[in-house]
Amino acid sequence: MTQGIEETIKGILSDPRLTYPQRLTALAQAAENTPDPVPLSREAQWFVDKGIVFDMGEGNAPYRPRYVLPDYDKFMKQGSRFLMLDPPRDIWDAVSNLLILYRHVPSVIGGPVYIGHIDGLLEPFVRDEEEARHAIRIFLTHVDRTISDSFCHADIGPYDTRAGRIILELSAQMQRPVPNMSLIYNGHTTDDFACMAIETGLITAKPSFVNDAMYTADWGPDYAIVSCYNALPIGGGGLTLGRLDMRALGEAAEGREHFLNKMLPAAVAAQCEQMDKRDTYIFEEARFLENTFLSDEGLIHKDKFVGMFGLVGLAECVNTVLRLQKPEERYGHGKEAEDFALMVLDRIHDQVASYKPRYGSFAMHGQVGISTDTGVTPNTRIPVGEEPPLPKQLMFTARTQKHFAAGIGELFPFEETARKNPMAVLDIIRGAFDEGMRYFSFYSSNSDVVRVTGYLVKRSDMERYEAGEACLGNSTVLGSGASRGLHIFERSVRKV
Repeated sequence: MTQGIEETIKGILSDPRLTYPQRLTALAQAAENTPDPVPLSREAQWFVDKGIVFDMGEGNAPYRPRYVLPDYDKFMKQGSRFLMLDPPRDIWDAVSNLLILYRHVPSVIGGPVYIGHIDGLLEPFVRDEEEARHAIRIFLTHVDRTISDSFCHADIGPYDTRAGRIILELSAQMQRPVPNMSLIYNGHTTDDFACMAIETGLITAKPSFVNDAMYTADWGPDYAIVSCYNALPIGGGGLTLGRLDMRALGEAAEGREHFLNKMLPAAVAAQCEQMDKRDTYIFEEARFLENTFLSDEGLIHKDKFVGMFGLVGLAECVNTVLRLQKPEERYGHGKEAEDFALMVLDRIHDQVASYKPRYGSFAMHGQVGISTDTGVTPNTRIPVGEEPPLPKQLMFTARTQKHFAAGIGELFPFEETARKNPMAVLDIIRGAFDEGMRYFSFYSSNSDVVRVTGYLVKRSDMERYEAGEACLGNSTVLGSGASRGLHIFERSVRKV
């Protein structure tokens, strides 16, 4: 055992703030990082060494996809030979079967980042609403206490269902960060159901709203929102998530033309190479599909997995490369900055779309940032403290989200008075979707549950963790760091 790994393990074992499951996860990550990284070309390695291209800490020897999206509808219809489960006959069978399957769904967090379109899965078994409410409360409590990571994500909608209303009602009552949640929004979503979702969201920061028309155009109807706001095919998922730090790339460039003609295409090529080789490792070295019943029972398929080309720091990149200092000229405000940003995104998209990986395809993703980020704005967002008036922010942000088929999102804290007028918030969301925004998150400025970047935490949990106490949620640890580096409590609070 090398000195480095020995010190890492001792540090994990002696950290009083880690629970037993959190220690297990950290120890597994340490073991995964013991082998040498997947080898890259010298050109690609340069960008990795500079911190411009990053593998998101998925481990030197990736042995499972980052995000796995089982076909839960198929599971509910057929049961599982491996798990010795028959198809459910009532609400208790349905809840029990799902909770058992979640224990066996792998991901980068060690548990499921997608637990299904839960209102659709449970609605057929809602016969007595009080019994269903009891079962669904137990279900949500179990997920929160055992998965305990708000990268765990559930979807509801677009239809108004009894199960969906029970889920929203209980989410508002329980005020827990797990599971994260999205409402698939389209023309079938009634105003009454959407307003109930908004009322819940202003209490507990979920659900977010999904522009179903845009994602259906990208993936067809069989997609899901998982983890933070990642859009991926059901029955597959995301193999790896690469991260291009655009701020660091802009700082490494010698000027506008050097950035556009040399640094940008070389960095994109480096990240594609890294993703391709890591994806290949998952299938050929770790032999993931041969070692999971999810594949044997037809719940996942190799051709439904994609690589996620993530990026952060576009705002800082644009301001640096164009040397923009005046507030009215900077990213999110000036026309030169906007035109340059959109051109850069077009170039990245064209290069990523033309790359032919060994397995599947690649899709762009707006990465949310990591807990150690300082001075790096997530995905294509406008930096905190520089937000223009809300209508301008919505229109600008929407124009930057065109190419992000694998998910991107923006979030807006509203004054507490918004709870009295959910229809006004719905009108804002509709207007944003009409402009091309893909995903709209919101919360009340005084709520305990808040959205960090794409995941949820409780302010009170972070305060206890920062005081030295152990906390149930893994995302509390991440949120504690991100609350400082990403200035999450300094966002502009909007009025309606």
